[in-house]
Formats: sequence, C-alpha cells, structure tokens
Amino acid sequence: MSVASKKLKTRMRIKARIRGKISGTTERPRLTIFRSNKQIYAQIVDDSTGKTLASSSSRAIAEAAGVAKMDQAKLVGTKVAEAAKAAGIANVVFDRNGYLYHGRVKCLADAAREGGLQF
Repeated sequence: MSVASKKLKTRMRIKARIRGKISGTTERPRLTIFRSNKQIYAQIVDDSTGKTLASSSSRAIAEAAGVAKMDQAKLVGTKVAEAAKAAGIANVVFDRNGYLYHGRVKCLADAAREGGLQF
C-alpha cells in the first residue's frame, strides 16, 4: 500500500466519523470544504433537502489566480460568507471534511467567521 493511498484511506475514515456526528439542517446548514493540491472549495449544504445553498472556490474567484494558497483560502472564506449572507444564512456547522484544522482550512474558517458566519 502506497503512502498516498494510506493517507487517503485515513482521511476517509476520519471524514466518515465526522459526518456521523454532524449534519446540516435548514436552520443550521453545513459548511463543508474540499482542499486539493492547487485549489480550495467551500459549500454550504442543507442535508435535509440535499441542496447546496451557497458555494465558492478559488477557481471561481478571479483575484485568487496567481496568489499564495493561504491567501486563496482567505478569499474563499470571505466569498462564501458573503454568499451565505445573501442567502439569509448566519449560523452553520463546520465540516472540515477529514482535514486537520490547520493551515488553509483554518484560514478559510477564520475568514468566514470574520465575514459574519457563526459556527
């Protein structure tokens, strides 16, 4: 088993454990993130209806091109908070999706909090 395969398997196990404990509702949807090697994505999901209420990604933001990854995460956090406010969402449940709460994940969460989301 390769190191990358083992790492992915471990993250999927952690992700399943987290998702077993938290779920987004209509009153308090779930803010979930996905982090690839080059990009970062954020979605606000209502799990009771299975709908994405707001989203943002570093690919969709023109200012994020050619910027450091930590700054991309801050931009995405700010934009997802703006999209949530436009959709009338103030409180969310944070789903780190199996990633450590460190680095880009933390930057995105802090920027979303500064943008007005509460979690």
